[in-house]
Amino acid sequence: MADSLLDLRDKIDGLDLQIQSLISERAKVAQQVAYTKQLSNDTVFYRAEREAQVLRKVMERNKGPLRDEEMARLFREIMSACLALEQEMSIAFLGPEGTFTQAAALKHFGHSIKTVPLLSIGDVFREVESGTVSYGVVPVENSTEGVVNHTLDEFMASSLNICGEVILRIHHNLLSNEADLSKIKKVYSHQQSLAQCRKWLDTNLPNVELIDVSSNATAALMASNENINGKENNVAAIASETAAEIYNLGILVQNIEDEPDNTTRFLIIGKRETPASGEDKTSLLVSTPNRAGALLGILQPFAKHNISMNRIESRPSRRGAWDYVFFVDIDGHEKDENVKQALQELGKVATMVNVLGSFPKAVL
Repeated sequence: MADSLLDLRDKIDGLDLQIQSLISERAKVAQQVAYTKQLSNDTVFYRAEREAQVLRKVMERNKGPLRDEEMARLFREIMSACLALEQEMSIAFLGPEGTFTQAAALKHFGHSIKTVPLLSIGDVFREVESGTVSYGVVPVENSTEGVVNHTLDEFMASSLNICGEVILRIHHNLLSNEADLSKIKKVYSHQQSLAQCRKWLDTNLPNVELIDVSSNATAALMASNENINGKENNVAAIASETAAEIYNLGILVQNIEDEPDNTTRFLIIGKRETPASGEDKTSLLVSTPNRAGALLGILQPFAKHNISMNRIESRPSRRGAWDYVFFVDIDGHEKDENVKQALQELGKVATMVNVLGSFPKAVL
């Protein structure tokens, strides 16, 4: 005979009691870890490689019915709350409140952190370098529009390490307090978002003024302020659902991005090098002589040692006209033997090889 609804609810209450008890027990152990580290003068509380390993195990042993990603997300929040008992972390991001970069920070670190909005990508680098914040989060590439050049340029002058990555699905929404789409006369957004929604805008708002601003959250703030100041409700912003909530705007149209699989990759930057987690990437900054075959010389060591290259981008070096550096992402950790050998050989053909960081591949 099937259990009654009342019996099922009693079962859930009993399971909730067990879950809560185990979470509390885990938190107490986390406090013991913090105490043990303090005794040994170990000041490293956040271990990116350890968290990645835990989350991978969670997903491997998951039997459903929750999806692997959902189960891992729940554990991420538990770990975030427990880590906050050891050390409260402050994470800088490209602000203001409500940007996708803030969403990436919360996805990676969980919600038991302090997020610090800053005005520019350069500001995020500087705050991490000064030690004012624990880590920073910056966008690096979008699946539709390519790399974020400002981020790559900052790495050329920075000593910071890449400590992790976040892959975030991006859904753009048209936000406004205007209920009639035909009355919209101008749209605020970041240039990347305008580009990612180009087809939709051309089709649905062909004669509307498109205004590029520093971030989508700034766009939402500006649209909200114009409405508050008593102007006509003929302005809109392209931004996230979170921005709509923060800046008190309605969602006029959801998911207006041109590509349904639109994703952005973000990097976690910090001062500490990250040990190997077992499934890692390494980012490099490479400079070569300006001669025929120079690029081939970069590629050969990776092919020789069976190392997969995920990305290669060129940027002006700022050292002279037509002089370039290459940003390269490869599979593996810099301490892996095949990666070490490839880097040694690369150093013989390149004028400069700078390891920007080895870090766990994105888990969620």
